[in-house]
Amino acid sequence: MKMSWLGHASFLIESGGKKLITDPFDEKLGYPPYDEEVDITTVSHEHWDHSAASNLKGKPVVVKGTGEFNVDGFQIIGFSTFHDKSSGKKRGINTVYKICVEDINLLHMGDLGHVLSPEQYLGLGKVDLLLLPVGGVYTVDADEAYQIVKAINPAVVIPMHFNTPHLCFKLDPVEQFTSKFDQVIKQAFLEITADKLPEQVEIIVLDYTSRLTK
Repeated sequence: MKMSWLGHASFLIESGGKKLITDPFDEKLGYPPYDEEVDITTVSHEHWDHSAASNLKGKPVVVKGTGEFNVDGFQIIGFSTFHDKSSGKKRGINTVYKICVEDINLLHMGDLGHVLSPEQYLGLGKVDLLLLPVGGVYTVDADEAYQIVKAINPAVVIPMHFNTPHLCFKLDPVEQFTSKFDQVIKQAFLEITADKLPEQVEIIVLDYTSRLTK
């Protein structure tokens, strides 16, 4: 499996010749949109910076909401959470997606706005790769994200939804989260197999700008 960060909460996940994009955005967000054909997209909620599925090339299957979905070798389970700490009263519902492919369990947290309950953590099952918002303001902040990492204990954590030079509004910098860990790895993309998952949690910051220079 290969994964690249497109910016914000959007990742390109490639497996078996198929492409899945999480939380697609349009160009007004500040990042350049992905310009190749896509097979599947997941949408955590309907806010404009996470739901531009209609802009994607090809005819991707659009996965929204809770339930189980099996598409092109990707097994996807949607879990209902909230976009805020007030049970959705401020910003509505957020869907967390567990994406299982090549025996790797990936969890995309969307715009999660609260720390999960013990029952919610238990319902997620095993998580190998955690894609986690850390920029605060509209989602959990660095301290809350740290709590979530400790509760889930994944093999790899990839922060998302934080401030960058391209983003058109302000969030907290990723360093507020990464400073809580002794070692942080920075790389252009992640290519990994189930048998190569680390035994101790690794924090990996992916570089969305690597695709801009190609």
